[in-house]
Amino acid sequence: MTTIPSSGDVLVAGPVSWNRIVHLDALPEPTPHTVFARGSYDTVGGTSAGKALNLAALGRGVALRTVLGDDDEGARVRAVLDGAGVRVLAEPAPDGRTESHLNLMDPRGGRLSVYLRAPGDVPTGGSVWDATLAALDDAAAVVVDLAAPSVPVLAAATGRGRDVWVDLHDHDGVAAFHRPWVEAGTHVFLSSDRLPDHRAFMAARLAAGARLVVCTHGARGATALDADGFLDVPAERVDDVVDTNGAGDGFFAGFLDAHLRGAGLAEALAAAAAHAAQVVRSPGLAPGS
Repeated sequence: MTTIPSSGDVLVAGPVSWNRIVHLDALPEPTPHTVFARGSYDTVGGTSAGKALNLAALGRGVALRTVLGDDDEGARVRAVLDGAGVRVLAEPAPDGRTESHLNLMDPRGGRLSVYLRAPGDVPTGGSVWDATLAALDDAAAVVVDLAAPSVPVLAAATGRGRDVWVDLHDHDGVAAFHRPWVEAGTHVFLSSDRLPDHRAFMAARLAAGARLVVCTHGARGATALDADGFLDVPAERVDDVVDTNGAGDGFFAGFLDAHLRGAGLAEALAAAAAHAAQVVRSPGLAPGS
């Protein structure tokens, strides 16, 4: 059994971005046409920013290892994270440009995300990498998100015998890109959007050595699996949705925070659903952001 440090801090490794959010009446059909936006704004994005901001909002100390450019967008992202109390461990983007997306949103939470810029390979070594390894050793939990620059953190965490919390998002169960995270994750989160049989996938991961698998189903709730078996829970009803960006990361953060407080599975799932409900009632990735 891995010894968990006594600190309540969390290391999150993965992508952050500066995004343009555009709200539409419906996602566009694949034909040439013109639509009018219901509204738009620019904001921080990225799944790791979402997790870090939500964990910080829940009172956790957070170190975030990521990639940032030396452009205006990078300065804006850093300002938001710094303002939330997140300790940013930023490797410089090879081309100097910060990751950026265009997110088209419909009123039901559907999203079409267009990558405008994505970071290339980022070498390890130097002061940021040393600080990342120190944070990894000190953290109560290590979260490694899907992104090529996070692979070295994934390898370091498994090499040091640490539990690894991973979020596979809408993994279809077979995509090769996800495989390192699938195999390394001791605590696995994903959605059922593209899984033909989520229970079979969850059971396979538990048989392979994972200790917890949580599969979310949007408004239909979530399913969890640990050594005691499957547990299905409903979603928390929200009638005043403002923006669904960050809902999954909020659910993840709410669960992890409750888990670190010693909550059991059912209590942690309830905390996750309650926090995700707060996220979708706000325009940012986290309540108050």
